[in-house]
Amino acid sequence: MSQNLPYLAHYPVHLQNEISRLIENNKLGNWLRGRYPNTHKVANDNDLRDYASALKSQYMKKTQPLSKVIYDGKIHIVNHALGLHSYVSRVQGGKLKSKNELRVSTLFKHTPEAFLNMIVVHELAHLKEKQHNKAFYQLCQHMLPDYHQIEFDVRVYLTELERSGWVFKEPS
Repeated sequence: MSQNLPYLAHYPVHLQNEISRLIENNKLGNWLRGRYPNTHKVANDNDLRDYASALKSQYMKKTQPLSKVIYDGKIHIVNHALGLHSYVSRVQGGKLKSKNELRVSTLFKHTPEAFLNMIVVHELAHLKEKQHNKAFYQLCQHMLPDYHQIEFDVRVYLTELERSGWVFKEPS
């Protein structure tokens, strides 16, 4: 029964079958709207910087400051990237300068806050843990206890978005 669900390929078959049933019955969008009825109001790069900085200062005070936080229209889900982090070190005047940048796909400009939160938490966790290892996911769960459920729901959203072109409406 399970359809081709690339974003959910690593999840158990029974979950894939559940999502396939919702798709077959044209109910996946309604299911998502029922779980996440409201979108966030983090509308621009300044708001996003404030949002990410607040999370960082709450959970990761001792990490390097963020140099840049932006929505990035060049990040494509085709490459399985929803956000990006970069760390650049440069020698400047005999001193080592480092920059941490966090970029979030513009796809998340008009989604529920839980989705944006999950992406920002994921990218912030990379400031401390570069690899997707046990310590990385423990840090994600420390910052966002429902991290794994929300990550699954984001993947369901991407499945629906790709299938139907449906997106959450902008907050009024």
